[in-house]
Amino acid sequence: MAAKLAVKVACMVVVCMVVAAPSAEAAIVCGALVGKLTPCLSYVQGKAKGQPPAACCGAIKSVNSAASSTADRQAACKCLKQMAGNYPGMNIGAAASIPGKCGVNIGYPISTSVDCNKVH
Repeated sequence: MAAKLAVKVACMVVVCMVVAAPSAEAAIVCGALVGKLTPCLSYVQGKAKGQPPAACCGAIKSVNSAASSTADRQAACKCLKQMAGNYPGMNIGAAASIPGKCGVNIGYPISTSVDCNKVH
């Protein structure tokens, strides 16, 4: 009986520690990120050829600067991955080329197969 009580108490302590532990929350919100990247739409839809528009490069630089923590970078990655897979008419190759053509290293590929949990 005492052993069962000790196990229950130990479990409650662990649960309290998990619930009370500070969590890393991302400051990146996907809807806001999508809004910032609207200057890139013509490029990823194939309507703008060559280099991405200057406003698109500015947007990707802004998003990259805002993603200052691991949680932020993972949230941005997940959002970009979702956009790459769900946006009608998007040329994934064009989307993936934007950071490089804009001189920005976001630290992960824009791809539907990227594992965003491995982004640090």
